[in-house]
Amino acid sequence: MRASERTARGAAERARHWRYAELPGVDLLRARYVRKTFAPHTHEHYVIAAVTSGVEVFRHRGTEEYAGAGSLALVNPDTPHTGRAQGPEGWRYGAVYPAPGLVAEIARETTTLRGAPGFAAPVLADPYATRLVHRVLRAAEEGDALTADTLLRVTVTRLLRRNGGPLRARTVRGAGARVAAEARDILAGRLDDPPSLGELAAGLGTGPYALLRAFRAAYGMPPHTWLTDARVRAARRLLDAGLAPADVAHAVGFSDQPHLNRHFTRIVGVPPGAYRRERLPGATSGGEGATWRADGATWRADGAASRTDGGSTSRGVRA
Repeated sequence: MRASERTARGAAERARHWRYAELPGVDLLRARYVRKTFAPHTHEHYVIAAVTSGVEVFRHRGTEEYAGAGSLALVNPDTPHTGRAQGPEGWRYGAVYPAPGLVAEIARETTTLRGAPGFAAPVLADPYATRLVHRVLRAAEEGDALTADTLLRVTVTRLLRRNGGPLRARTVRGAGARVAAEARDILAGRLDDPPSLGELAAGLGTGPYALLRAFRAAYGMPPHTWLTDARVRAARRLLDAGLAPADVAHAVGFSDQPHLNRHFTRIVGVPPGAYRRERLPGATSGGEGATWRADGATWRADGAASRTDGGSTSRGVRA
């Protein structure tokens, strides 16, 4: 591919990852990606991603899943997954990431589910729910708290009623599960100075390959991938608190800011600087918010909530 073609395709990628103060515990995202590939990662929150064009392909529990226009990619907390476009046109979507406590609250009030709720299938074809997600995003951009909160709850209720069940957890028993859990705790406590695989295994009284197998079975990814994901999670919390990316990089164990930038963008979808700017005091919640573009420029999101993204927020809703 010629350099001019790569630049044109990169410039077509843009994303905004933000929060709206009136929706506590919910992250928001609008994005169009072309060449973007998400590394294996997890989320502490639920993922409700509504695709409006193109097809997203993501690996989920060992299977390649496909979410096209009018469908939703639904991922439960702490579930490893990836993400990429199926074709050269890329994919466009909007997503809400509600916290587990909020989803549990909605489930108790509006469904018959008991215990921790979860999504049964990772892809659901539901054009109406897709439009609802984008109406939540538009309401948040317009500062309409009543509409944003109402539509978010309607969306979650609909998805749980159509595609809900008990939250599925990995069940790994025996000595392997114990060793994996101990290894995870050690890594979590040493983000900035992790041991090698051999050192980690020796300290736990097992072999490197046995530890690798046990860890992958328990957490769906090898220890080094889990460590990167944990570092990015920790980086997000520090950026949420207002720390500068350069300080965050060293605090969570990355060698420098470019190292943080690379891994953060591959997991979160925007660079840490753009992520932080949306969370600083005084950051706008409206459609004029700064949006990251893959060529390094800042895109003004003046047309992000067009009718193709779900239309006006003023129409009636149904769960």
